[in-house]
Amino acid sequence: MVKYENDTISRTFAAIADPTRREIIDRLAEKEMCVTEIAEPINMSLPAVSKHLRIIERAGIIKRIKRGKFYHFKLVAKPMKGASEWLERYQIFWNNQLDALEDYLDNSDNNSSRKEKEK
Repeated sequence: MVKYENDTISRTFAAIADPTRREIIDRLAEKEMCVTEIAEPINMSLPAVSKHLRIIERAGIIKRIKRGKFYHFKLVAKPMKGASEWLERYQIFWNNQLDALEDYLDNSDNNSSRKEKEK
């Protein structure tokens, strides 16, 4: 089994597993924001949003930047690239499996057609 440095992929998947965190990431892909801007459309307390931000930040997907009195958050997509590459390997596996199934079904249909013609 491949051992990933600091298990970045596990932290990335944990961060994107929650729909609220995915929404936060999507919004930060558009622009940098402070906590109150991030929390505004989410029906959640500021401490709860901050907890989500810490999880995303621990995964390295966002970066905290201090501007005056406020912290702003910025998307850093690099950790998601590793997760995407990991998933891509399995996409190739599943595509091969589906191709094999398609071949099997095509051959099965051809054999059924031949048997009907022989009757």
